[in-house]
Amino acid sequence: MTLAPEVRDTRRNGASAGVSARTRPAPRPPVDDRPVEFWPTAAIRAALEKDDLAVWQRIVTAIKRDPYGRTARQVEEVLETARPYGVSKAMAEVLTRTRDHLEASERAEVARHVRLLLDRSGLAPQEFASRIGVPSDEFSSYLSGKKSPAASLMIRMRRLSDRFAKMHAQRGGGQ
Repeated sequence: MTLAPEVRDTRRNGASAGVSARTRPAPRPPVDDRPVEFWPTAAIRAALEKDDLAVWQRIVTAIKRDPYGRTARQVEEVLETARPYGVSKAMAEVLTRTRDHLEASERAEVARHVRLLLDRSGLAPQEFASRIGVPSDEFSSYLSGKKSPAASLMIRMRRLSDRFAKMHAQRGGGQ
């Protein structure tokens, strides 16, 4: 069977194009130089699916900077809709650990504030707890940072502390 010259050229070009496409890896899109926090979700998805450790580290750094921020939410969204092979478990772990660490840090900060209010009031911990309407053991958990009080309870503590601090100041100034 003899082929016309244009058919031979088409076959040869098509065949050589197919071979070279198989041997050459597809070019990777350039990495976005902007901070990760400005990437669209599609870029986050593509990075998790196709990029390498250096790009993943940039994403992790952004998550650690703001565990409930835009990048963290985008990674959550990507992990909910598709599980990029290999990196999905690691990114889910980063989200969990970073948020746990942030929450422990926040509880410790609240505990310092509760301690400040207690000290400022001049009351014993049991008396302070009684006057804000919580059991002593629960108040102890606030002081230790195991638990954080509700916002309304923080306001109650501040008001109690203010009242007793003012009383102490009046007694001290009147003598």
